[in-house]
Amino acid sequence: MGALLPWKAVPGAYIWLALTLSGFSMFLLARRWLDRGDAIFAAAFYTANPYFIVIVYWRSAFAELLAGALLPLLLLYALQSEEENSTVVPLALIVAAAWLTNIPAAVMVNYSLVLLMLILAVLERSPRVLLRGALAVLLGAALAAFFLIPAAYEQRWVNIAEVLSPGVRPQDNFLFTNINDVDHNRFNLLVSIVASAEIIALAIAAFVSRQWRRRKPKVWWTVVGWALVAVLLNFSFTSFLWERLPELRYLQLPWRWLLCLNVAFALFITMASRRWMVRVLICIAMLALLGFVWHRVQVPWWEKAEDFAQMLDNQQSGAGYEGTDEYVPVEADPYEINKDASRVAPDDNVTAGQILQVRIQRWNAESKLFTVEISQPGQLVLRLFNYPAWRVEVNGQMVATTTRSVTGQMLIPVQAGENRVQITFTRTWDRTLGGIVTAVTAVLFGIYFALRLRSGFGLTPPAIQICW
Repeated sequence: MGALLPWKAVPGAYIWLALTLSGFSMFLLARRWLDRGDAIFAAAFYTANPYFIVIVYWRSAFAELLAGALLPLLLLYALQSEEENSTVVPLALIVAAAWLTNIPAAVMVNYSLVLLMLILAVLERSPRVLLRGALAVLLGAALAAFFLIPAAYEQRWVNIAEVLSPGVRPQDNFLFTNINDVDHNRFNLLVSIVASAEIIALAIAAFVSRQWRRRKPKVWWTVVGWALVAVLLNFSFTSFLWERLPELRYLQLPWRWLLCLNVAFALFITMASRRWMVRVLICIAMLALLGFVWHRVQVPWWEKAEDFAQMLDNQQSGAGYEGTDEYVPVEADPYEINKDASRVAPDDNVTAGQILQVRIQRWNAESKLFTVEISQPGQLVLRLFNYPAWRVEVNGQMVATTTRSVTGQMLIPVQAGENRVQITFTRTWDRTLGGIVTAVTAVLFGIYFALRLRSGFGLTPPAIQICW
């Protein structure tokens, strides 16, 4: 997309796509039980819910925004009964899409699916529901294995613990939590106010629409249960869950559960306010709330125009951008690297005068090629982290690299004379294994769809057939 659109237009196009998909998926969900007009309002309200606006204008977490399009579909297929064709495959596709879109959202999708299936198993008195959910989780992970297996294995290469550094830990981000960071506290207050308003409005709407508990008890209790858990996880008394449940702490920010809460929020607001005037007033109230936090708590777009200009200059000049600490090699400190250092430079045991000439032919993300002429043997230090997947050849012979202490930069041994150095980011065994698992799973899915076509069921999702 970046090659087709001006760089300034890319975020806008991405946001438009994410919100369009979110609205469409919510329409499919709401249309299952509501008429077309109400389903359109639910879709519009979900697309413009307060937390989505916070994501766009304050957080710029566009991958998380896109993941919001999957959650209505997750609920829709979870509620679909076994008699309406198998739901395991669409649920598995949703889980896989979540893993490939945004990891924190994927963790929420997996926990949400388990929770939804647990509620439905109790309501339907059928343990088989849990089996469907477990199978969907496993198949979804297998389909995304080409990403998940390397992501899990290669954590040992990097300082992954930095993802839970002070300020981004769950205990620092429960609603209305303060730490020794003014900027953090201001933004947490903003999200807490928005979350509190949504929770109060959701509780009132659920009470007003309680007739749905008699008309559609399975739907009502499932949505209420999902929303209740999403609300409770925002408060500090659930910290023991954040510490003990697998991978839950890597969400970092408990209020990310607003992403799930907003599915119930849009549904209950739609069901509770059947008059359009009431709906308009609710929308105005939410916009007024956002205007209040905008002017009294934290303005959006924390960076200024000059900050964006500097980012662009850094990209065009080759200086790059500041990465995140959790992806730095183990025991490396990137802040000790000289930002003005050359891509190829002499190590401490080689003086600058001994390097006669450096010619860089290629310096891409996964492939680098250069020649260096040096008067005596020594080592070169590269402006490049020494990850295990790098393969380095000097004059056609593979060489063993070492790592510079403190900075984690790659050190390459060279001989006197001209040295042709080629560096390639290779496919390690974990990537190969992940690709095989994904390919096998994709073949199984292909066989499943082929059998459905042959049996005359077709490929149109039942949800679209019913809801449209």
